[in-house]
Amino acid sequence: MADLSLRGLRKSYGPVDVLKGIDLDIADREFVCFLGPSGCGKSTLLRCIAGLEAVQGGELLIGGERMNDVAPAERDLAMVFQNYALYPHMTVRKNLSFGLSLRRFSKGEIETRIAEAARMLQLEALLERKPKQLSGGQRQRVAIGRAIVRNPRVFLFDEPLSNLDAALRENTRAELARLHQQLQATMIYVTHDQVEAMTLADKVVVLNQGRIAQVGRPLELYHRPADLFVAGFIGTPRMNFLAAASSGVHDGLLQLSVPGALAEARLSTLALAELAPQGAALTLGIRPEHIRLLAPDDAAAQLSAEVQSVERLGAQSMVHLKLPSGEMLTVCVDGSQLVQRGEQLGLGLELEHLHVFAADGRALTRRLSAAVEKALAQ
Repeated sequence: MADLSLRGLRKSYGPVDVLKGIDLDIADREFVCFLGPSGCGKSTLLRCIAGLEAVQGGELLIGGERMNDVAPAERDLAMVFQNYALYPHMTVRKNLSFGLSLRRFSKGEIETRIAEAARMLQLEALLERKPKQLSGGQRQRVAIGRAIVRNPRVFLFDEPLSNLDAALRENTRAELARLHQQLQATMIYVTHDQVEAMTLADKVVVLNQGRIAQVGRPLELYHRPADLFVAGFIGTPRMNFLAAASSGVHDGLLQLSVPGALAEARLSTLALAELAPQGAALTLGIRPEHIRLLAPDDAAAQLSAEVQSVERLGAQSMVHLKLPSGEMLTVCVDGSQLVQRGEQLGLGLELEHLHVFAADGRALTRRLSAAVEKALAQ
């Protein structure tokens, strides 16, 4: 296995800069996810690591060795693609063995590696079938098995689950997590699905427009987003954002004024370790799971809103509300809570979970609760 280091990595297509100076360290045996929306550069970055795309600047080091000009076949990496890329005329066994045969492995070694991969991926009963006789999930397992038999220094996954249905994605995701534990391998995984990134990765690299927006463990990104982009991208449903302003500082606490707040209430919070001058334009962020629905006359209510629609998902319901200012909020509640369209409700914000962003989108530093700090330290 091996570690990777990227230093100022750049990639352009003509006048279009796709990667704008990527600096990143990936430790040996780490599971890292590249996460971001379409067009952010995550797949291009993976292909540069694999050697399928040439870089125009910077350095790529694998195991301390410079790889910029090394051919893909000589980098000792294995890549699993979105479309499986299996040979349709070959059996599963032949698909698994083909690359090893080209590299002149002995027949005994090939059989040993195939047997081990088949055991890990539960493919023993499928070895004599051809790809057309397999389900989508089985084909993806074969593609992963073809990477495993190579015993590479680094595994690369390019959105490998995007062609699977929801149930298969969940099952295969669990298999990948188990495989990482078994193989103790360095793995890099590209996805636009934050659930995959949050459940699989030791470390998530959030990309935005060819740059790294933030690198951190899943819970760090959730509790300490670096800016508005990361805050809005991490979390399902996405974080709610409201226009706000600083009303000054009182007893060391930042006072937030939110248009339309009940009784022109000001929200003071202990969660901020960084203050903003009076009158500064701010954005208030609050996740749907950190808002409580209350009666409109409840003394604990800080905002009033009208229910626009309700999505009933079973254990949970997503309630979409409209504030008097016209801004929309989503609130996540227990599925048994009865809410009707057109109902007027009060909203209680859990102040310890407030996020505040400066006018340039940067997150103001928050003090986290002892329970959250403990979870982040694990």
